[in-house]
Amino acid sequence: MPDLDLILASSSPRRIKLLERLDLVFGTEPADIDESVIDGESPDKYVARLAMAKGLCSARSGTVVIAADTAVVVDEVILGKPTDPDDAVRTLRQLSGRSHEVVSGVAVILSRAIEAQRSASAIATTTVRFAQMTEDRIRWYVETGEPSDKAGSYGLQGAAALFADEIDGSSTNVVGLPMPLLDSLFSELGLDLLDFMRPA
Repeated sequence: MPDLDLILASSSPRRIKLLERLDLVFGTEPADIDESVIDGESPDKYVARLAMAKGLCSARSGTVVIAADTAVVVDEVILGKPTDPDDAVRTLRQLSGRSHEVVSGVAVILSRAIEAQRSASAIATTTVRFAQMTEDRIRWYVETGEPSDKAGSYGLQGAAALFADEIDGSSTNVVGLPMPLLDSLFSELGLDLLDFMRPA
């Protein structure tokens, strides 16, 4: 393993699980930042800005920080996490029977020394099409509690997989961390993500 600590700037159980699947050794440091959208800001610029801001919160000498932000977008409008069950119902009605985009900004910040900081960042976009959902199905799904902490009021890795008719792009992007993109950002910085695996 490189002489660097790997940090995930998030407490998302879904992002944590994606890294754990690779048996990586890492710490978590969720960033406390203002996630408000700036007037006129496009979804791409929004997620890119937040990913970098989250990463910089944890960047310090001897670290590699992974940061991401994911938004669900319909007609260029960012759908946030639902404020309550009724809001989740409204959002799922919007998604029913049509396509939407899941956009993630990912930033990797390498700090061998704080004055020698380097970063790589990029955007991943996945198109997801939902089947037509009946009102009963929407309310059943909301009552599972799954939508409560998720952008767009659904989690593809859970029961919402029942509704996802087609996916065009990275499936891990929809979960919250596009792994192929993350791997390429590490390579851009001269790092190998798998060097951070737990020693055998």
